[in-house]
Amino acid sequence: MTTHAAVNLWTVRDHLAADRDGTLRRLAGLGYDAVEPFEATDDPAGLRRVADDLGLTVCSAHSHRLLGPDPDAVFESVAVLGTGLVIVPYGLMEDAFAGRDALRRTAATLNSLAEGAARYGLALGYHNYWWEFESEIDGRHAAEVLADLLAPEVFLEIDTYWAALGGADVPGVVTRLGDRVRALHLKDGPIAKGAAHTALGRGDMPTARILAAAPAGALRIVELQTCDGDVFEALADSRAFLDSPADPS
Repeated sequence: MTTHAAVNLWTVRDHLAADRDGTLRRLAGLGYDAVEPFEATDDPAGLRRVADDLGLTVCSAHSHRLLGPDPDAVFESVAVLGTGLVIVPYGLMEDAFAGRDALRRTAATLNSLAEGAARYGLALGYHNYWWEFESEIDGRHAAEVLADLLAPEVFLEIDTYWAALGGADVPGVVTRLGDRVRALHLKDGPIAKGAAHTALGRGDMPTARILAAAPAGALRIVELQTCDGDVFEALADSRAFLDSPADPS
């Protein structure tokens, strides 16, 4: 069964800088249906035009500027891109998850941003790194405690690799979070800080079990932070894996 799949464009950041249109054309040629920009404010009209011409959807969008002084400018850019999902990708560091009081402040920040996003018809999400799972509160991962404090409309984009690096049983986390998970970032490789990433199914991640645990409608977004070999070859192999994942048992 064909599975809709996307690429976070950070994976091909250097290729984009050299030839954006040609890079997007290559992704479409590999069978990807959608892309996720890593900075929504970088020429959203131009990116939308090329994506539309290639039959690519902008499924969601990151912006490092959401925590800055003008989140409305981000929301306007995301609206131009044509997606309804805007995601905080970075900027809330370890101390934002170090204890329940810190988590309340973090949730308040995200809930306030979600109210602003809603004025533009957008839903706000949060993308994790490893420290949200390394930190535990009363025996639970801080990321899961945070979920309890977030407004219902705030969703999570679980970066499965970073969660594993933080010590999480990722299929279990995804199962427990349920419909709060609207997107997955899928990486593979040795689960070690600084390790190069590989095509899905070629490393140590239990990706098939994660996919089986995820809500049916959750976005499947491939992202390779680094890659020792040809990144497009790894993306092609990852796309094939998503079409026919291994038996999750």
